[in-house]
Amino acid sequence: MPPLDRILPIVLLLGSNIFMTFAWYGHLKYRATPLVTVILVSWGIAFFEYCLMVPANRIGAAVYSAPQLKGMQEVITLVVFAGFSAWYLGQPLKWNHWAGFALIAVAAWLIFME
Repeated sequence: MPPLDRILPIVLLLGSNIFMTFAWYGHLKYRATPLVTVILVSWGIAFFEYCLMVPANRIGAAVYSAPQLKGMQEVITLVVFAGFSAWYLGQPLKWNHWAGFALIAVAAWLIFME
């Protein structure tokens, strides 16, 4: 099992991306809600995202490079968004979305090559 200092940043990034996805896209189910309200609620949700993202990067920087942290964050974001889009928004991804996400995942994998 990998050491905690390698796993904890990934867990924190996962949690932060769940908050971020709700902050950025959750309001799409409530289009009648005034934009000002949506912005304020999104800021409130984003606070919790930052409470996880900043420590994830701070802790992760001890074992990962900044580009590696960003690459992980992008892949985690896509995985979280894919589930969110299908489950919460009722908009499952199509083949071309998956293909595009796969290319981004390959790019993130390249960041880890020495």
